[in-house]
Order: sequence, then C-alpha cells, then structure tokens
Amino acid sequence: MDILTYTLKWSEVILRWGHVLFAILWVGNSFLFNYLDNRLNKKIANKDIDGEGYLMHSGFFYKLTRLKSSPESMYLNQLIIFKWQSYLTFITGILLLFVIYYYNAGVLMVDKRVLIISPTTAIFYSALSMILSWLIYDYLCKSNLIKNNFLFISIMLILLTGLSFGLTKIFGPKFAFLSVGLIIGSNMFANVFTIIIPNQMNIINSSKKSKQFDMSLSLAAKQRSIHNNYSTFLVLFIMLSGHFSFLVYHKYNWAILVLIGIISCLARHYFNLRGRNIHKISFLYISIIALIILAGIIFAFKT
Repeated sequence: MDILTYTLKWSEVILRWGHVLFAILWVGNSFLFNYLDNRLNKKIANKDIDGEGYLMHSGFFYKLTRLKSSPESMYLNQLIIFKWQSYLTFITGILLLFVIYYYNAGVLMVDKRVLIISPTTAIFYSALSMILSWLIYDYLCKSNLIKNNFLFISIMLILLTGLSFGLTKIFGPKFAFLSVGLIIGSNMFANVFTIIIPNQMNIINSSKKSKQFDMSLSLAAKQRSIHNNYSTFLVLFIMLSGHFSFLVYHKYNWAILVLIGIISCLARHYFNLRGRNIHKISFLYISIIALIILAGIIFAFKT
C-alpha cells in the first residue's frame, strides 16, 4: 500500500468517525429543542416570559425559560449558539464525498448498466443535483405555498419521488440512494447556515442595540428547524443504507426510499405531537404497520 492510499484510508476513518459524532450532536440538539418548545408551560401571566419548564439531569433541577424579549446585555455575550454541530457534520460529509466517491467516481458512482457517463460527468450531476435541490426547496419555502401545509408537503413528496427515481437512472444503486441523503442533508445544513443562524445573529445584534427585533425572523428560523427535525429519521436511514443491500439494490429501490421517508415522517410526527401532550398513538401504529406491510411486499417481490 503506497503512502497516498494509506493517507486516504486514515482520512476516511477520521472523517467517518467525525461525521457520525457530529451528526449525533446535531440530531440530539434538534430533538431536544423541538421537544422543549412543545413541553414548555405557555399559560404564564408574564409579559416577558413566553413559556417555562423544569429539567432534571444528573441529580440536579434546571429551570428553562423562553423569553418574549432579549435577556440582559451581559448575557448576550455569553449566549450558547448551536451551529458547529451542523457545520462540522456537513464539512465532514462533503470531505467524505470527495475522498471516497468523487476520488473513485468511475467505480463507485458510474454504473454502465444504468447509464454510460464519464466520472467527471457523474461528479457534475451529483454537485448539480445538490445545488438545484436547495434552490428549489428554498424558493418554495419563501413562496406563499409555505402557508398551505398540505400543498407544501404534497409538493415535497412529489419532488422526493421524482428525485429518487431520477437519480437511480443516472448513478449506480448505492450512490443513487446515498445522493438522496446528500441532498436532504445539504438542505438541512443550508437551512442552518443561510436562514437559522443569520436570523439569530440579526436578532442578537438588534437586542444589543436595544432595538425591537423582527419576530418574523424567529418564525422563519423555527420553520426551517422543524423541517430539519422531520428530515432526520430518513437521513439517518440513508446514512446506514450501505448495510441494507437488499433494499439498495432492489428493482424498486427508489419507491422503497420514498415510502421509508413517509413512514419515518409519520413516526417523527407522533413524537412531536406527544411533546405537545397530544397523544395521537395512531400515527405511531400506522408507521409501524406500514413498515411491516412494506417489508412483506418487498419479500413478495424480491429480486
């Protein structure tokens, strides 16, 4: 083994390790904050407090308060802003993409049984799919369509289906599967980098200048955060898809991926509702039954 190959192997080890670690931290933050937002007591007669609750960890009680206005100026400089988990998950993921897949595009991306293209063309299509997907998603989020949940979700589902199907006609099955995760994960990162963190910094800067901050910034950031929250189960599934060859190489792998996405969102929705003390156990039952039915169908039509 030459020094370059050995170095790349170690790079892959470190990047994979870091990618999983940072993803755990990012997903954990998403689950925790969405859960806390839902669980806080909102019935408080205080003009400065929007909600409050209590936590317990390691034998200590913690009081959590969500404010309607900014805290005292001395605390603004000590704010804990969760962003590096997202940034480092994305950076390590992109570096893995280059070190493993783009470096070996002719073997790991191109499948001549699917489409005869050059490795350079395959890399171009991969990068283009991530960029275009973000531009389309971001445009839809900023349009009036976002006000209609049913219509927005329906269009997202149609786009996911078209994307999953289209990628299987360009790349080999494994990379096509992974590409959907790359696109969703990149959109999640872009939500943090271009919307959530800039909006938060705008609010912080307004608070430091004792100016009234634009509440729409908070709402927009929260909206993208919720989108990320619902995407996590599917992205994690795709991250592990290398171990599911019977799904990845199935004739209808794109349809399986879309159905897994719907099932995972139903399960996530149950837990988000439960955090708000809305016990719709039917969502969890439906997701479990749907997964069992899907497994049965895949077995009946295995290839």
